[in-house]
Amino acid sequence: MFKFDLKTILMLVSVIALLGCGPSPDERYDTGYSDGYAEGYNTTCKIRATMVEGDWDDENYSRGYRAGNTAGAQACRDKG
Repeated sequence: MFKFDLKTILMLVSVIALLGCGPSPDERYDTGYSDGYAEGYNTTCKIRATMVEGDWDDENYSRGYRAGNTAGAQACRDKG
């Protein structure tokens, strides 16, 4: 049987707790969507350049960005 001392138990609990930290996939999608929407709208309407997070390695962010960019560009065209 395994024997754990208090130090080991606290370390394991800390590691497990930290694994749950960080933004969820839905939050990453929403961030990407927001960035993409602003970029699509501003670029299509020729308003200004837009700074975005650009976390292209994050699949959720990238998927949200593409959807938001399309929606933002369409919103600009519909406004016109």
